Formats: sequence, structure tokens, C-alpha cells
Amino acid sequence: MEGMLEPTVEDKVLGNVEIRETYRFDKATVAGCYVLDGKIARNNRVRLIRDGIVIYTGELASLKRFRDDVKEVSSNMECGLVIRNYNDIKIGDIVESFEEVEVKRTL
Repeated sequence: MEGMLEPTVEDKVLGNVEIRETYRFDKATVAGCYVLDGKIARNNRVRLIRDGIVIYTGELASLKRFRDDVKEVSSNMECGLVIRNYNDIKIGDIVESFEEVEVKRTL
């Protein structure tokens, strides 16, 4: 019976990033960030949180450390990121990285 139930999808928060500076270019807005806790990876989904309210949920277009493309950035490090198809980024916003995990349902 347990195998026939659809699994539930839960979000697992992996890290929080504070936006400290923004740089606007023609096609994208680059956010200069500081990783507060956890880590952020390029393949994670992200939420943009402003004043405690989720403004946007999407994916990262790029993640850089200095001028190098990186796969992930750990806690207490600076990075630059671009959110895919979203440019309304402001100083003080929080970017929360998360992954969706399927959890088996039990009776």
C-alpha cells in the first residue's frame, strides 16, 4: 500500500545569501552577495525574499567567485550571482537556496 501512494515533495533549505550590492547591465542584474549560512550551488533552486515575503522563485543563471565560475559557494564567503529571467534585485534582499526532496508517504 505504501508503494502506491504518491510521495510528498518538501523543500530543504540549503543556505541563505544576503545581497550587498547590485550591478546593472543591459541584459542582467548581477548581485554582489555574502553567504550568511549553509551554501549555495549553481544547480539549486532559489527564492528571493524581501521584507520576509517571497518575491520570486526560480533558478540561478550564473554563480561566480571573483571572476571564476563556480559550482558552489560556502558559508562566510562572497560571490556574485544572476537570477534567471529576473532583474528586480535590491540591496538587503535575501536569496534562499533550496532543493525539492521527495518523501515517501506512510500510513
